[in-house]
Amino acid sequence: MTESIPITEQRNPASYRIDTKSTLEILRIINEEDRKVPDAVGTTLQPLASLVDDVVSSFQKGGRLFYIGAGTSGRLGVLDASECPPTYGVPPTMVQGLIAGGPPALTRSVEWAEDNGEAGVSELKARDFSHDDVLIGITASGQAPYVVGAMQYALSLGAKVGAISCNESSRVFDYADHRIYLPVGPEIVTGSTRMKSGTAQKLVLNMITTTAMIRIGKVYNNLMVDLMPLNAKLVDRAKRLIMEITSCTREEAERLYSESQGNVKISVLMSMLSISREAALELLSQSQGSINRALDTASQGIAQ
Repeated sequence: MTESIPITEQRNPASYRIDTKSTLEILRIINEEDRKVPDAVGTTLQPLASLVDDVVSSFQKGGRLFYIGAGTSGRLGVLDASECPPTYGVPPTMVQGLIAGGPPALTRSVEWAEDNGEAGVSELKARDFSHDDVLIGITASGQAPYVVGAMQYALSLGAKVGAISCNESSRVFDYADHRIYLPVGPEIVTGSTRMKSGTAQKLVLNMITTTAMIRIGKVYNNLMVDLMPLNAKLVDRAKRLIMEITSCTREEAERLYSESQGNVKISVLMSMLSISREAALELLSQSQGSINRALDTASQGIAQ
């Protein structure tokens, strides 16, 4: 009976006899199913907001965000974590992704590793996971012992714990403060959770870190002002950001970039407020890293 089978393992009637279809027909079937993913994510916004608020609180007190998962879910967590430092200028320890089987599992199947319930706990202990950190378990089916064990351990420390799963009866939801259920339904290829389930998880992970980084001042209006200029392309982007925000010339942006030691936010405040690098650093520190808050603080000071 299908009632006892997780929905991610059930057969999808929309793809029945898909192996008899033409290439274009197969693509259309997949596309139609993929269209359901954003709506599924949209049903989770309230619990997702609560989870992000806890991530922000953790960051503000020096805590970290950990993702933990197996297979596709684990790879997505590692991917999202690895993209935070170059995008937002944060240290690589601030957002970390743990995957069952370790680094080798990123490029080849190590599916049996998810059955080791102690391994996830060991990974957290090795990174000195504490009650100030946040752990998010990611699993399409919601049953992986590797993930569940780590979540139980995190809860025992008093840390905030979130769970992302595509099955409403997921075991991980029993060990989470925040339950993010993604009702994407059965996959086109039965049980292939790298498809709709993986897409939904990727969207949610992007939303978590992007929203948290915006909340802690890593974005000005909608501009990525805390990027790390690690190559020529990003150095050029940083200078163009300075020009766009301050309406200064390229020559002036070059000077500001140099004097700020490659910091876009400091360059912007130096230009807009006609202050020194040291004064801009102090003002930014007082404003929790937010350019808008720094400008508001400066304008209030002038008004007084």
